[in-house]
Amino acid sequence: MAFLDNSGDIILDAVLTDAGRRRLAKGDGSFRIAKYAFGDDEINYGSYNSTHASGSAYYDLEILQTPALEAFTNNIASLKSKLISLTNNNLLYLPTIKLNDTVEKFKTSANSNIASGSFAILVDVDSVNTFGQSGVANVTNYIDGFSGPGGNAGGGSIRLDQGLDTNEISNAFNLDPELTENQYIVEIDNRFGTIVDRAGTAVNPSFIDDDNIASYYLSTAPFVTNLPAETVGGTTTNSVINGPRGTKLEFSILSSVSLRTSGFLFDQVGSTSTFQAGDDGTTVQTFKFIDSIIRVQGATTGYRVDVPVRFIKKT
Repeated sequence: MAFLDNSGDIILDAVLTDAGRRRLAKGDGSFRIAKYAFGDDEINYGSYNSTHASGSAYYDLEILQTPALEAFTNNIASLKSKLISLTNNNLLYLPTIKLNDTVEKFKTSANSNIASGSFAILVDVDSVNTFGQSGVANVTNYIDGFSGPGGNAGGGSIRLDQGLDTNEISNAFNLDPELTENQYIVEIDNRFGTIVDRAGTAVNPSFIDDDNIASYYLSTAPFVTNLPAETVGGTTTNSVINGPRGTKLEFSILSSVSLRTSGFLFDQVGSTSTFQAGDDGTTVQTFKFIDSIIRVQGATTGYRVDVPVRFIKKT
């Protein structure tokens, strides 16, 4: 990664995505540039100085002279903040995507010894039996990475709500279709797991890049459904969006065969930890874990959320 000198001139530094390079390499004439995206990851708009002593021509000078990142092909790190075009110029709020933690099965792990602040994914039967609700570790919120959400009473899932998160506009209003996410892109390290629906049914990724990151394009039920307003006097949707609501995304994760049957990846990219468990606090429990991120991005607005996950295996 490098910076390009930006002394005020307009710079365009473009690269092909992994999918674009793959199609170009075919050499069969099928390569066509059909889609492109712009981003402003390196720009700090807080640098806009409306009180500059030299006048309005200098208000945005620091922003214009900010060094621009050299374009690079790693899709994990590039274009975190994509630019979008909207026809409505009178918007006061832009939509957001938020993790829903109002319902027990959607919460991150409550056990600080295991994976506090992350979604705990128990990768095999022994791990579920040991760290599950009836186990010595009593992980009250976890994802059953072996049987899926439909196979275990404690197996949870991940839910994200989309809409305008403001109290200034009632959630009784409908969200503008231009701001509504109807498709989400979910990226996960393919070595660790796969995306499944609420019943534990797996779906195939749209593609897997050269970094072994699998991308899933989810746009239909049961993954993506409408997020209606709360009923009068009730909380039927349990949403974390205060204003007009768009859609919700819900999915779970199944651990890969490699994590279920072997400790190799845990030894290569993970760690080992121990803690005192049991009613008397004297039982020493050892487990291996891998910390990772599942990236969720709205295809319409480009808004992105990184979901922390921890794959856990009893040693």
